[in-house]
Amino acid sequence: MRRFLIRVATLAAAATTLAAPAAPTTAAAAQGLSFRPLQYNTNGYNWGGYAATGSGFTSVSASWTEPDATCNSTNDLYAPWVGIDGYGSSSVEQTGVATDCSSGSPVNQAWYEMYPSSPVYLSLSSYPVSAGDHISASVTYIGSSRYTLKLTDSTRGWTYSTTKSISAQRTSAEVIIESPTGSYPNFGTLTFTSATVNGRSLGSYNPVALDPSSNGVYEASTSALGSNGTSFTDTFLAE
Repeated sequence: MRRFLIRVATLAAAATTLAAPAAPTTAAAAQGLSFRPLQYNTNGYNWGGYAATGSGFTSVSASWTEPDATCNSTNDLYAPWVGIDGYGSSSVEQTGVATDCSSGSPVNQAWYEMYPSSPVYLSLSSYPVSAGDHISASVTYIGSSRYTLKLTDSTRGWTYSTTKSISAQRTSAEVIIESPTGSYPNFGTLTFTSATVNGRSLGSYNPVALDPSSNGVYEASTSALGSNGTSFTDTFLAE
C-alpha cells in the first residue's frame, strides 16, 4: 500500500496560469505539458530525488541507465532530469529523457527546457533513446544569464548540447524524477550515479530528499544517498 504522508514542506501557492506549450510534433510531446518548478505542481509534489538549496549554483550533473518502463495508462508521463532552479523559484533550467505513454506504449525522448518557455523535444531519429541506454546530463551556468545544457547517450553514441539565456536566481540544483500528470509509468528502480553540484558531491550540500506524490498518495520512493554522496535510487510504488 502506498504511503499517505508527504515528506516535503508546503511551498508557496502556485501560479495558476502556465506558459502555453508548443504544439506537439512527436510522440513524447503529445501530452503538451511542461516540466515545472515544484511550486507549480498543484495536484501534489511530483518531484522525486534530491534538491540542493542555497545560492550561486553554477553546475549540476548526473548519470543513469534508462529504465524499461511499463505503461499503466495513457496518462503516464515522467522524466529523470538534472537542473538548476525550480525548488522555491519560478524558473528551471533542465534536461533529461521523458517517457510518454499517451500512445499506449512507452516512448522515450530526449528534451530540455528553460521554464517558463515550453520544453524542446529532440528528434527521435537523430537522438534516439531506448531502455537500457546509459544517459549523462548536465546544466552549467556560463555567465551573463547563459546556461549550457548537455545530454549524452553513450550507448547510442550521441551528444546534444545547447546554450540558452534566461534571467534566473540559481538558488537550487536538482537531480530529479518528475511526472507533470501526477501519473508515473512503472519504471521499476532508477539509479542515479555521479551526481555532482558545483563540481562536488550532491551529498556535500545536505540536499532535501523528495518523494513524489499525487493528491497525497506516494508515487515513488527516494533512497538515502550512497556513502560517496553521488548516488541514490528512485523506486516506483505499485498500488
